[in-house]
Amino acid sequence: MSERVLTFPVENFRKLPNPYQQRDEEKKSDDAYPQMYFAICDVKEIPEDIPMATNPRNQSMNNGVAKKIKASLVNTSEPFFYLLNRGLVISAASVHYDNNSGKLSITFSDEEVHGDVDGGHTYKAILEKRKELDKGQQFVKLEILTGVEDIFQSLAAARNTSTQVQDKSIAELENRFDFIKETIKNEAFCNDVYFRENDKGDIDVADIISMLTLFNLEKYPDINAFPVISYSSKKKCIDYYIDAHKNNEDNPNANPYFRMKNIMIDIFKLYDLLEVNIGNYYKEKNSSGRYGSIKGVSCPKDNTKKFKSKFYKNEMDYLSPTGFLYPILGAFRALVKDDGVEYSWKKDPFKIMEKVAPSLVETTIERHRSLGNNAQLVGKDVGNWKTLYMTIALEMLNE
Repeated sequence: MSERVLTFPVENFRKLPNPYQQRDEEKKSDDAYPQMYFAICDVKEIPEDIPMATNPRNQSMNNGVAKKIKASLVNTSEPFFYLLNRGLVISAASVHYDNNSGKLSITFSDEEVHGDVDGGHTYKAILEKRKELDKGQQFVKLEILTGVEDIFQSLAAARNTSTQVQDKSIAELENRFDFIKETIKNEAFCNDVYFRENDKGDIDVADIISMLTLFNLEKYPDINAFPVISYSSKKKCIDYYIDAHKNNEDNPNANPYFRMKNIMIDIFKLYDLLEVNIGNYYKEKNSSGRYGSIKGVSCPKDNTKKFKSKFYKNEMDYLSPTGFLYPILGAFRALVKDDGVEYSWKKDPFKIMEKVAPSLVETTIERHRSLGNNAQLVGKDVGNWKTLYMTIALEMLNE
């Protein structure tokens, strides 16, 4: 979307200092750190066009939660809505408060990461019911976050865990994950995957579905389309998965995710191989370079404690942004063929990984630098996805 600035009056405004920035001896600017702001706003003053594409929930205003919010809002005998309700969490490009006018300006520039992150039911309830209120009767709390683009997916997931039943939980109740469970049942990580909210485990089935979507040849058959959505929206990947399952219940082989079952374990192993060795791949092309110094890459604070890879818990020296990993893994879609019954590999993906991974990593890091060292932009950069895909395709031809 083009840049949008919403300006409106608020009763109170405060910036909460970033504790890491306060300890920063280099005194970097605010732009180098996520920032948190709070405001209290009259519900009559809330703008009507706060972007909502960032909210991972679909807001049904007829369920019990929405009805309670609306009832609390119009109950002016208890004017404590801003205390009883969690309010709105908003991701933004920038925030400005004018002390003289008491007006707050919020700038949105990217519809995928800027907008309402949490509080969608509250926002819609306010827009629906505030005509029944007078100014000054009810207020709402706003939490505005800037500089969170790199962690947006984690932020949205963390702030939306209170929903009673999420899409994937419904899918689990409808047994839509059974063939995934069957496929991974002999893998070491099978008991680490959770399919419903609040289940035990440390691998979200949404992550699995996002990775499988990287190889969905029905939606991304060739070099003319790229599964950037795998990186930018887990919810949309789940929607794709559920729709494919619902639309092909009578004929599972028509479901592209079902046809992946023969290559599914290889996908997870490829991810593990990349995740564990990406630092070494980088060194092969940059012998004097330090992968751990790249912005977005994490190193263990204690050298005696290693990170563990997502699926097979192998030790790792670095924790890499998914904005690096997903486009590289997605490039291996060039090696997949579909005969209408099952997916298979045209060439051994592990041998191809061994040959071209250093080049794939080098390309990714170069793009990272050209995009201002922003891993989130790398994950959404179609040009990067295309270059990586072509590298795999050319290597396959050379084979």
